Amino acid sequence: MTDAKQPQRASTRNTKYIKAPQDVLYRAFTDPAALTTWQVPGDMTGEVHSFDGRVGGSFQMSLYYPESEGSDRGKTAGREDRYTARFVELTPSSRIVEAITFDTSDPALAGEMIMEVMLEPEGEGTDVTIVFREIPPGIRAEDNELGTQLSLEKLARYVE
Repeated sequence: MTDAKQPQRASTRNTKYIKAPQDVLYRAFTDPAALTTWQVPGDMTGEVHSFDGRVGGSFQMSLYYPESEGSDRGKTAGREDRYTARFVELTPSSRIVEAITFDTSDPALAGEMIMEVMLEPEGEGTDVTIVFREIPPGIRAEDNELGTQLSLEKLARYVE
């Protein structure tokens, strides 16, 4: 009997200094209206379908690729990435842990990945660090890292 080798699940880490207090940033991660503004990378748009902002609660969100992109590349549908994020830990103003699952029929994109957000005071602002663990093998780590970087840039513009 041979052991079926599971594809390696990647991790990424992004940090950005943002000139805003921890509590303002924490609210931006836990407010559905804020999420649709800053958590969508680049020219994508977003929609929060449901939101239960407590430990054990979750939210469901869609990210939509712009019409201007030439091909359908969504994880859920042509131009849509829909996912559910369950709140594993909520430590006000300092730490958020979410377990994220994409709504997909593609086994390479299935499974739970973990997003850990750490908010550390630094001078007149906050170092925001986002670590993703157990990224499904169908998502390239460099794409996840770039998407996170673009979202952090939008977050900075949103709160500063």
